[in-house]
This record gives sequence, C-alpha cells and structure tokens, in this order.
Amino acid sequence: MADIRIDQLADAISNAVREYTEDVADAIEQKVDEVADAVLKDVESNAPKRTGKYAQGFKKTKRDEAEKTKRVIWNKKDHRRVHLLEFGHAKRGGGRVAGRPHLRPAYDRHAAGLPDDIKRIIRNGGGT
Repeated sequence: MADIRIDQLADAISNAVREYTEDVADAIEQKVDEVADAVLKDVESNAPKRTGKYAQGFKKTKRDEAEKTKRVIWNKKDHRRVHLLEFGHAKRGGGRVAGRPHLRPAYDRHAAGLPDDIKRIIRNGGGT
C-alpha cells in the first residue's frame, strides 16, 4: 500500500471509490449487453417464421437512465403483432389461435441469472 499523508487521505479514498464505481458500472454494462445480445439471438431463432420478416424485425435498444442500465428487445417492424403471437389470440369467426412463446423462454434462459451475475460483479469490484 502506498504511503499517504493524513491531509491527502480524503482525496485518496474518494479516488479509490470513484475507480471502484467506474469499474463496476462498466462491467455491469458489458454484462447487460452480453445478455441482451444472447436474448436477441434466441428470440430471432425461436420466433415464428412464415416468411422470416417477423424474426428479422427484432432489435436491441439501449436505454440508460439515471444510474440504470437497460436494454430493450422489441420488434421494430411488427411491434403490434408480438403479443398476439406470444400469447395467442381469438379468431374472427370464433375459436382461438394458440400462442407461440418466443420472448419469455429466451428471457428465462439467458436473463434470469443476471441479478446473480451483477451481485458477483459488485462483490469482485468490477471483475467477473
């Protein structure tokens, strides 16, 4: 450990805390991006494919707000259709069309362990 004079102690502590915070924030953002990419790939591969255009419409959007790191997976082209295909819907002449889950299974496979990964990153000071 470096020799620090008592009048420089406060600056040294604040610098160490700032470095720790930046390392943790960068590692969390990287992990969230990795998980979002995995979810996006899984959604695209499991989406219902008649022509393939629906599956190609999924995008990842970065929304970082006030100390929150968010990634949103959504369908840019057919956003009005996603919930109908995911959960099913009523037919016009009666009856129902079964749902074809593709978003929730991808989330459960990849993003369910994200809180534990974030806790591990915080515990390790930015390392994985």
